[in-house]
Amino acid sequence: MRMSFLLLTAAHATTSTLAFTATITRRTASSSLRSTAAAATRLYSAADSSDYDYDLLVIGGGSGGVRASRIASGYGAKVALLETKLSHGVDPYYSAIGGTCVNVGCVPKKLMVFASRYPGEIKEMAGYGWKGATEGTFDWKVFLENKNKEITRLNNVYQNFVLKNAGVEVIEAAGSLDGPNAVTVRHTESGETSTLTAKNILIAVGGWPFKPSIPGIEHAITSNEIFYLEEQPKRMVVVGGGFIALEFASIMDGLGTDVTLMYRGDLFLRGFDEDMRTHLKEEMMTNSGIDVKFNTDPKEIRKQDDGSLLVIDQDGNEIECDSILYATGRKGKIDGLNLESAGVHTEGSFIPVNEYSQTNVPNVYAVGDVTDRIALTPVALMEGHRLADTLFGGKDRPVDHEFVASTVFTTPEIGTVGYTEQEAVEKYGDIDVYKNRFRAMKHSFPQSETYSLFKLIVETKTQRIVGCHVATDGAGEMVQGVAIAIKMGATKEDFDNTIGIHPTSAEELVTMRTPSYYYRNGEKVDKLE
Repeated sequence: MRMSFLLLTAAHATTSTLAFTATITRRTASSSLRSTAAAATRLYSAADSSDYDYDLLVIGGGSGGVRASRIASGYGAKVALLETKLSHGVDPYYSAIGGTCVNVGCVPKKLMVFASRYPGEIKEMAGYGWKGATEGTFDWKVFLENKNKEITRLNNVYQNFVLKNAGVEVIEAAGSLDGPNAVTVRHTESGETSTLTAKNILIAVGGWPFKPSIPGIEHAITSNEIFYLEEQPKRMVVVGGGFIALEFASIMDGLGTDVTLMYRGDLFLRGFDEDMRTHLKEEMMTNSGIDVKFNTDPKEIRKQDDGSLLVIDQDGNEIECDSILYATGRKGKIDGLNLESAGVHTEGSFIPVNEYSQTNVPNVYAVGDVTDRIALTPVALMEGHRLADTLFGGKDRPVDHEFVASTVFTTPEIGTVGYTEQEAVEKYGDIDVYKNRFRAMKHSFPQSETYSLFKLIVETKTQRIVGCHVATDGAGEMVQGVAIAIKMGATKEDFDNTIGIHPTSAEELVTMRTPSYYYRNGEKVDKLE
């Protein structure tokens, strides 16, 4: 259970009197917290922080930490940021300045997505009259070389342009708390330690891939190591049912690897709209080479004499592969932070915070994946930005986790914003559901059995669109624009009054006129009387 705490300053409460007050809903921030946040901002503005080395000391140079540092410095705060490495590389660090997203996440993954989709494009060329086109041979080493150059460039941008130009002091070191206002700094290159003090401390260390404890798990890789494999696996087992597992299964299949996807449940992408989950399963089974195995969970991994791996599932079935990738969740990266020295409360490996990203210790904050709210880069950016606005900008800006758009970069992509059908039914009771499945124009000439699915969920009473889910080529680019309208409170009439762009798949969003079905008082109704 996520807990919400009253936002207090050291002048008004001690850690021992700070009480848990309510569950964080991700949807709204209470008015009482808004008023106390505003009061805390005024107190901070008048406070004397000369007793400390910094106004804000940030542990972790990922998306949330970098954004909070830059914005806080822009308000005139004295800010330092600690990051273990300033340039990417292999074990034990993998991540570096820029965080998971830049180094072993969103950015290199999206580059892999681009690479993986060229064979599909080439395969359809004959239908448009192009003769003799072949997929060619993918050169893994060339791709990695170019990927590494791009990530090195981004590391430099973050360190020398985004942060230093903003006046943030960047220190290549790890940090751990030494009480509520001090951080022990362990410098990466020299190994020397020192102590820095700060009026406010922000923990933005992110997450780390989780691997279960089964025999042979040491032979498995994660979303960290895959970006540094020296050779492309000819055969790969991907374990997991979340978006990371599905994206890598799709990527490696597109690059020519024989992929087996194992998921212990009945259907992957738990938490996404049911129709999108089912649609992706159908598309994956029809149009990819991925061998999808549901209700399957590895129980042992054996390394064989020839270097290959033997994966044995719960029923004793065996699959040989060259690499097995686990994408079965992530943990908060709190090891070594010495949070107990300041009395910072944790739940498992995560740090619970309130709507202002404040922990149970008044001057210690946390943003991003380590808080276990919504583990997405743009969400961490929002959280870090709003924290800096509240602490140093004289603004009252609680986080806002409602109507956060996201994309699953499989082929086809899934773009989504707002509530799933089931969530909308539970929240509103009465909803109207519009959806349509069709073959996109691009795939008509090649006669590809590739289909798109568009879905809108409308609250009946207000006719506000509260959910949009799309599975098609370029769904992410499409839904980003739609998310603006939905966040602003657009109604179905607003969509209906919008002239579509023809011929596009996206025009489906403004041309669906008749609901496919309804819910009334939480019960599904095919037709209204």
